[in-house]
Amino acid sequence: MSEYAVLAEVVRSGFVESLHYGSAVGLGPGGTPEVSLGPVDAPVLPRSSAKPFQALACLTSGAALTGPRLAIAAGSHTGEDMHVTLVRDLLHEYGLAAAALRCPEDWPEDETTRHRLIREGAGKTPERMNCSGKHAAMLAAAVANGWSTESYPAAEHPVQRAVRAAVEELSGEKAAAVAVDGCGAPLFGMSLTGLARAIQGLVLAAPGSAPRQVADAMREHPEYVGGTGHQNTELMRALPGAVVKGGAEGVLVAALASGHTAAVKVIDGSPRATTAIALTVLERMGCDVSSAAAFARVPVLGGGREVGEIRTV
Repeated sequence: MSEYAVLAEVVRSGFVESLHYGSAVGLGPGGTPEVSLGPVDAPVLPRSSAKPFQALACLTSGAALTGPRLAIAAGSHTGEDMHVTLVRDLLHEYGLAAAALRCPEDWPEDETTRHRLIREGAGKTPERMNCSGKHAAMLAAAVANGWSTESYPAAEHPVQRAVRAAVEELSGEKAAAVAVDGCGAPLFGMSLTGLARAIQGLVLAAPGSAPRQVADAMREHPEYVGGTGHQNTELMRALPGAVVKGGAEGVLVAALASGHTAAVKVIDGSPRATTAIALTVLERMGCDVSSAAAFARVPVLGGGREVGEIRTV
């Protein structure tokens, strides 16, 4: 663990209870690292932070993705009805039903929707799974090109080869690893610095270009990147012009409209401090993130009241 930095500490009643180790990098608008903590050039699996690149590959492969459709392809939605409707409509346009999705069946992350479905006697479905937007986009790209819709999650499928090419071009790195994500789609490893560089490339791309279209769709429709109350959604609303995308196992990347970009990997996999860490990195680069101050503190509760906080180090 000696190579990793202490990024946050959990303080309960004045006692430091836990530490979150990991890596964090901050890139200036020119791509130069201005903050570097831990092994930022070591490979990581970006998990759902890679969805904007997957959406880009689908877009450039011919899928009809604009506005909310492009945002949900780049997002991890919470399974609300508006998300499911959008996914089903996209599939229907390409002559497909929800059964074509190869992501697992799941309950919606949104608690209100989940409780309602349980009361109604409904079960898990693939459309409610947080990755169904990107899977629908992959299917749309496959249909648009006459490619197999059965094997689209395979790493050798043309859609996934396009994803890998997009990842490698934007990150400036060859894929460090090929893994299977929780949804079943391929996942291409890169360094934390490469992840920051790739997201920065979307934000700073020329207006109207395909990479910029992905960034703009996420910024204009944050409710499809996450959902009601989702931290990525609310942080983008608090920081107009920002692109924010978290991933499982403690990964998060945030790029401001200026191009300043922070990427975080908490090595124990916990996401509870990643937003606060990213904001601290941006602040250390001189960025004004005061409008998102509410996300910079994570309260620690005892008996239902605040008795401490998770604070960045």
